[in-house]
Amino acid sequence: MSNRSAEIDIDYVANLARLALTDEEKARYAEQLGGVLDYFAKLSTVDVEGVKPSAHAFDLENVWQADVVKPGLPTESALQNAPAQRDNQVVVPKVVDDA
Repeated sequence: MSNRSAEIDIDYVANLARLALTDEEKARYAEQLGGVLDYFAKLSTVDVEGVKPSAHAFDLENVWQADVVKPGLPTESALQNAPAQRDNQVVVPKVVDDA
């Protein structure tokens, strides 16, 4: 690993992330962040000439089924376990006060 962790102002990064770090955490996170930046530097050396930018490694395809209308549940069956019902609807306790 390079000495990239020495270039990182970990106090600034921690402040941006609203983190209170101990000295041990600062040292560890600076080294880890340096490793991430080294990896990005390694990736920047890859020849990507002719490669189309993409958000995914593989082509995405819609796998949904066709939207087909089917008969629904009969009202009697839907309401059979309702604790209270009125006009073919489930009655529930009021949760909003009228203001």
